[in-house]
Amino acid sequence: MEDIDMNPAPAPTTTPADRDNEWVRVTSTDGFSYMVKRKIANISGTMRNMLDTESNYSEAITRTCPVAQRGIIVEKMLEYMMFRAHYENVGPREEVPVNEIMERLTPEIVLELLLAADYQEL
Repeated sequence: MEDIDMNPAPAPTTTPADRDNEWVRVTSTDGFSYMVKRKIANISGTMRNMLDTESNYSEAITRTCPVAQRGIIVEKMLEYMMFRAHYENVGPREEVPVNEIMERLTPEIVLELLLAADYQEL
């Protein structure tokens, strides 16, 4: 009986800071796949709920968020999320260069991107 450990070591725990640095995969309907840090993905309320480790959703287990949009829409949405995370702690005197992100959007995708952003709670 000495060979069996009746008190196994507890599973390693991760801190919220460690979880923020994890990479997650965001996929589009046309087969494109993007790797982003969990901190960026958590900007979206929908993705945050999908990736909640306490929810036991398959997305949380596989760290993959399928987005029901074309690749270009998912890419622009992720660009905005990274832009938002970068300028999240800007002081009141500094100006956020909104034109920088607006220049990257073509008029053909704006409506589709708006609908996707609304669904993703951005």
